[in-house]
Amino acid sequence: MSKIKFFSVAFLTASAMMQAQDLEQAKKAIDAEQYDKAKSILKSIIKTKPADGKAAFLLGNVYLKQNVGDSAKITFDKGLTAAEGGKFNNIGLGQLDLESGNASAAKAKFDLATQGMRKKDVEEYVYIAQAYMNADKPDYQAALAVLEKAKLANPNDPYVKLATGDAYFGMKNQNDAYSAYRDAYATDNSIIRAKMQLGVLLKGAKAYVEAVKAYDEVIAINPNYGPVYRELAETYYLWANNKPQTYKENIAKALSNYEKYMSMTDYSLSSRMRHADFLILARDYKALEAEAQEMKKLDKVNPRILRYLGYAAYENGNTDESINALTEYLAKGTKIIGGDYYFLGLAKIKKSIGADGKTVDPVLFADGMTNLKKGVEMDANLANGLNEIGKAYFAQKLYGVAAGIFEAAIMNTTSKNFFEDNIYYGLCVHTVNRGKDAKTADMVALANADKAMDNVIAAKPEYAEAYLYKARINSVMSKDDIMTEQYQKYVDLVSTKGPEEVTKNKAKVTEAYNNMASFYANTDKAKAKELLNKTLALDPTNSYATESLKVLK
Repeated sequence: MSKIKFFSVAFLTASAMMQAQDLEQAKKAIDAEQYDKAKSILKSIIKTKPADGKAAFLLGNVYLKQNVGDSAKITFDKGLTAAEGGKFNNIGLGQLDLESGNASAAKAKFDLATQGMRKKDVEEYVYIAQAYMNADKPDYQAALAVLEKAKLANPNDPYVKLATGDAYFGMKNQNDAYSAYRDAYATDNSIIRAKMQLGVLLKGAKAYVEAVKAYDEVIAINPNYGPVYRELAETYYLWANNKPQTYKENIAKALSNYEKYMSMTDYSLSSRMRHADFLILARDYKALEAEAQEMKKLDKVNPRILRYLGYAAYENGNTDESINALTEYLAKGTKIIGGDYYFLGLAKIKKSIGADGKTVDPVLFADGMTNLKKGVEMDANLANGLNEIGKAYFAQKLYGVAAGIFEAAIMNTTSKNFFEDNIYYGLCVHTVNRGKDAKTADMVALANADKAMDNVIAAKPEYAEAYLYKARINSVMSKDDIMTEQYQKYVDLVSTKGPEEVTKNKAKVTEAYNNMASFYANTDKAKAKELLNKTLALDPTNSYATESLKVLK
């Protein structure tokens, strides 16, 4: 019997060691963002040993990373009853409380998870800190407060240092984040993510060359570490957009590295969705459409696929398909972002233009504008992409459509194109209303166009054309006093640049003189004659000035 007992104890010990090794393999797979592999390992552990609460907690965390909250909760609830490590699942349930905005309930669950901790234990603290940081609305201060407790328990734990770096990184505290990541890697050089994060900090500082060198060092140590290729992809993407002259070369590198990242992680639905999100950033809509079709094969009912199909369809010229996909997606009421309304609005605006390229369906256009503005309200950064679209419609002489696009664009006052977008908006509105009387002109739009010119003048008071456009807009609104004032400012600015500049802008300057003369004709004939003579000095054959002088005599 004693021999049998000996073998039983030995078998149980070996079994426990194997499960511990499997758990470590699962952790490594999670860190490498190989989530399908991690799930497979963890499900196998749970099947073999249902009492392993730590495996359930890690599996639930993977579901959270993949945005499958329902599966995460089911897994945490089951894990909570496990005999070994069940309390860890309180941390996962606490993160779900944070997601729903119930911080006090989360704190209560975190307290349950830390009950009975041994003096030198820190693992629970690290996971709690991560829960605070990974929530939809991260609380980095709360994470740091928890990590301070961990430091007191074990100041040299590398994972505490790594999590501390993440907290400082989230708070945009580059210096302390760098120190924490450096110390984590120095303490345990098997934690390759700590070294990778040093490159991420350089990426955030727009030191793209140095960031790439840092990633190359990581690859030299472990060329199979997938996340570094994702970071390379994101770095090349940012480099391409911040240095437009490098766009073609760097966006190609970005896409190539993201494909490598995918090949080293997995092609699960959640991974494909991350890839799709990156393709949207990189504006590779052909690849996005292909990816969306692959996702449909994996999950025909997942509504998020409709988003990708809608975006890709619009960019690839399939307007009806875009409208149908995005309308269906919005009706499902899942996590909606500004881009969903943005692309739906653009698709409807495009569809509102008739086959002749001239007529516009006013109802469909107005509906599209409502969606477009809602998208920009939700995500102001979307306004940056409207400049190119607006100018394309402007070039087609669809001034009313272009005006709508630029009106949405200038909703974001910090847009990189704000100055130019205001100019185009004013030009479009004036062109649409030029020649109309007070009854038919859109006075609201003209008033907004006038404000747009004020924005231009405020940003660049030496820009003479702004005063000219403002004068023209006020002329249509029959605000002749303001018109005259602005024409005079235009003439003054051009004149300060010398006679050659006046001659170069002869048509605009004579326009200003003639319109100001018209204003003064009934109140100050001498001033009116003076202005008309200035016109003739520049343009002796100007018929308006010639005929007006005859009338004034």
